[in-house]
Amino acid sequence: MSGSEGGGENWERKVLEKLATSALQEQRRSRYWGIFFKSLTFVYLFLILFIAAGWFGAREMVAGRHTALVQVNGVISSDSAASADQIMAGLQAAFKDTNTAGVVLRINSPGGSPVQAGQINDEIRRLRALYPNIPLYAVVEDICASGGYYVAVAADKIYVNSASLIGSIGVLMDGFGFTGVLDKLGVERRLLTAGDNKGFMDPFSPMQPKQREYAQSMLTNIHQQFIEVVKKGRGDRLKLGPEIFSGLIWTGEKSIELGLADALGSVEYVAREVIKAETIVDYTARENLAERVAKRFGAASAEAFWTLATGGRPGTLR
Repeated sequence: MSGSEGGGENWERKVLEKLATSALQEQRRSRYWGIFFKSLTFVYLFLILFIAAGWFGAREMVAGRHTALVQVNGVISSDSAASADQIMAGLQAAFKDTNTAGVVLRINSPGGSPVQAGQINDEIRRLRALYPNIPLYAVVEDICASGGYYVAVAADKIYVNSASLIGSIGVLMDGFGFTGVLDKLGVERRLLTAGDNKGFMDPFSPMQPKQREYAQSMLTNIHQQFIEVVKKGRGDRLKLGPEIFSGLIWTGEKSIELGLADALGSVEYVAREVIKAETIVDYTARENLAERVAKRFGAASAEAFWTLATGGRPGTLR
């Protein structure tokens, strides 16, 4: 073999070695970047999952004297953001904080479950007795009707906007009757029960006078409970009249005249001028994803059962 041939082979071998080395390095780099991006995606997905589940995003503790805010938004029911569990959790956290100078309950609710509203009212009274030096004020935004007002009357004072809607102190139970439709369609309703009133308020059967009377007595009883709660909460401030407990609704300005509310004011006004603690910290409890799914499933099952059994919804404060 000549020297030139040996040099050529060495040159070719070196080139091939470099190419092979470069290819291996490129594969390693690709593999490393692939692992990096997969890990990054994995961490990103877990962050989203944890945030959705409520692991992160909790309220940060704020040092110093402040006004605690708890919000009641929407229909008050066991499967909503305004459930008794959620509102009470927020109130408990607000009162327990040693830096809380006062609590503001911001309400924007058309009403809802009398049971849920009653539980919130009872908890407010318990906390006010447990922490007598911390006042609680209700501030109404657009509407504070029925179950929303049931909650508000537990406050020391109620502040409203002049155009807010206040009142609707009443109870209703609604549903539909389809007996006429079935007759026209030639459909026969076959309902078998063990117990004379097991088919109570069945929408596909004619309403029985005794059952109507019984349903009305239940609503009257719940209405009377509502009236007593309002009288207890408002006391001598309430201007009693024939229409106060009739289910009518009034503007915020008129509600002050009737003693249903105390004065005009926003959350910021109450914090700054009444509580004298301008810094506002939101203590409203937030449901995590798992809790929302479980509650919605349970409430949906209960409502479906009630609808099938009665054709309507339970007594509602609205």
